[in-house]
Amino acid sequence: MLLPILLLSAAGFTVLTTEFIIVGLLPSIARDLEVSVPQAGLLVTLFAFTVAAFGPFLTAYFARFERKRLFVTVLVMFGLANTLAALAPNIGVMAVARLIPALGLPVFWALASETAVGIVGPDYAGRAIAKIGFGIVCATVFGIPVGTLISDAFGWRSAFAILAVVAFAKALLLFIYLPKTELHKQQVSLGSQFKILRSPLMQGHVLLSILVFSGMFTAYTYLADILERLAGFNGTVVGWCLMGFGAVGLLGNSLGGRAVDRHPLMASMVFCAFMIGGMVALVPAIHSTLGLAAAMGIWGVTQAALFLVSHVRLMKAAPEAPAFAASLNIAGANLGIGLGAMVGGRVIDTLGLGSLGFAAAGFILVSIVLALLLMGAKPRSACA
Repeated sequence: MLLPILLLSAAGFTVLTTEFIIVGLLPSIARDLEVSVPQAGLLVTLFAFTVAAFGPFLTAYFARFERKRLFVTVLVMFGLANTLAALAPNIGVMAVARLIPALGLPVFWALASETAVGIVGPDYAGRAIAKIGFGIVCATVFGIPVGTLISDAFGWRSAFAILAVVAFAKALLLFIYLPKTELHKQQVSLGSQFKILRSPLMQGHVLLSILVFSGMFTAYTYLADILERLAGFNGTVVGWCLMGFGAVGLLGNSLGGRAVDRHPLMASMVFCAFMIGGMVALVPAIHSTLGLAAAMGIWGVTQAALFLVSHVRLMKAAPEAPAFAASLNIAGANLGIGLGAMVGGRVIDTLGLGSLGFAAAGFILVSIVLALLLMGAKPRSACA
């Protein structure tokens, strides 16, 4: 039973690397395509808003399809999209290359999560998704920073070209080794899945994901630019810094997986509180090696934990439709990612890079208040 989860984790690495690799490449892409960094940052917004707009509907529709064939198709689509990105002559074509995988990401992530939970049972949902989430953490540990290092050495197009090859290879591995999954005889209807949105508590959980991810990506979208312009690092050093940021996320993924099984909302508040400290301390500590490492370490641990905590929190809040609930988290998270990228770009234009941490912390602080309110609301279940 472990092999399917590991295969999905490996595929998840490629899927999430495709979404977030652009974070480390924004300065290079902006220079090559002759746009500003905030304008290039709109590629992050486009990807995220596409996921948010179409994710729940696509997930609800494709939940009826056999998983192996579906996952292989998604990986092939990612390979083609990354090939187009590597060849993009202008920002318009690059936008199309980002739009295509944005349609497949929520389907893969939500249904892979449901598959993992189905294997181990709902009581161990956090640990099961932590194994799938290991692919996400590896995307930040290796995918994003290695992409940045490849970009610095060979150009940003090479990073997308290599990612395309990896996507095709993962599709082949899934085709060969992933067993066909038995679908439930009685599929939950589209109407029944969308019915959970009527719950004010569920709406609050989705809003919480929006706020958390808005805060994260107000600053994280431009982290490479912060390290280049404020710390004065070159592309290679930025790549290693991003690798360190992702590496500590391995700890965050483990901590988040255990904490969310005990109390999802409490876990969210604790990690959010520590994230505020890391974000606010980053720029003041930018010229201190130890201070910068500490700030990035705290931020990296909490960010990885909150990816997992937010995802499981929604699934536990709607046990009758976990895949659809997961897609709602993905939609809310990506709406937050898109909003964060836009807000961060505006903050850079008006207040400067040094103010990003405080703007991001504002979103996170509001999310803590909302989590407190949700804890006081009448839960639908013990885990809500």
